[in-house]
Amino acid sequence: MNGQFWKDKRVFVTGHTGFKGAWLCLWLEQLGAKIYGYALAPATTPSLFEAAQVEASLVSSTLGDIRHAAALAQSLADSNADIVLHMAAQPLVRESYNDPLTTLETNVMGTANLLEAVKKTASVKAVVVVTSDKCYLNREWQWGYRENESLGGHDPYSASKACTELVAQSWQQSFFQSKCSVATARAGNVIGGGDWSKDRLIPDLLNSINNGKNVVLRNPDAIRPWQHVLEPLSGYLQLAQKLFEEGEQWAEAWNFGPHDSDTQTVSWIVERLISVSGRDVTWERATGEQPHEAQLLKLDSSKARQVLGWDNVWSIDECVSEIAEWNKHWAADADMREYSLQTIARFS
Repeated sequence: MNGQFWKDKRVFVTGHTGFKGAWLCLWLEQLGAKIYGYALAPATTPSLFEAAQVEASLVSSTLGDIRHAAALAQSLADSNADIVLHMAAQPLVRESYNDPLTTLETNVMGTANLLEAVKKTASVKAVVVVTSDKCYLNREWQWGYRENESLGGHDPYSASKACTELVAQSWQQSFFQSKCSVATARAGNVIGGGDWSKDRLIPDLLNSINNGKNVVLRNPDAIRPWQHVLEPLSGYLQLAQKLFEEGEQWAEAWNFGPHDSDTQTVSWIVERLISVSGRDVTWERATGEQPHEAQLLKLDSSKARQVLGWDNVWSIDECVSEIAEWNKHWAADADMREYSLQTIARFS
């Protein structure tokens, strides 16, 4: 990571109160950037945003909805940002079944609102739109999806991310070729300390570990491209720098996922985290009918490794150990801002 590049850069982060957004803001602070956040209030209590005192890292923190185009445009204009990192979203598959319209409004129209605001803000030179590995038409293949594979989505969340990809591509080709550069980033399943989102594996598991209860798994045999949250964030930062310095040749879709050897089943992750935590709990399979979720999902990140020069830093074993240590510090009432900054320093 080129710390000199980021020093004093004005960075507008949507979704800064979320799990990934909070980690990103802490990292940008370490790099010397001036950070302007726009997001809803933290969705959980506790939250990493509050536990790590992330607001102290920002020049300004605006609580707002990306569906509100005028407020979003005003906040971006006020920041006079050089770079936009767009992560605000409805991020949960199961919630998309409960409320598909809000999912689509937030993820698709919210992105369109953001890109329209960029059109009106002359200072912005680079935009990274974060989508998901679930934007691909999942054929349950044994090999990883590449950036040129078909987009699709069985559930509303996946469909919304596929649509977001098309929106970003359209705005780049229609409006931004001479103004700024827009790329999309498709990350694997991110895990790490400080995630308390509902219906997610690691928060549910850590809650069970902390309370000495068995964890219930909806789909223990599902295979996912697990990676520590800092892995894709490093890719977003490298990609944003390239967009800013070299322009539209980098304005494409990019995968950021683990090596195949780190793509594991849900049950493997659970058993490994229980083991390193040293707690006497186990897992059991959920009963009853569950909403559809893909069984097998892998990413091919060869393009990012070979062209962008990005690569994973921590193996899945190291990732799980880091999560266990973060949780131990949290349970011991440690200074989680300082410990999270130390985690970033170890990673980088």
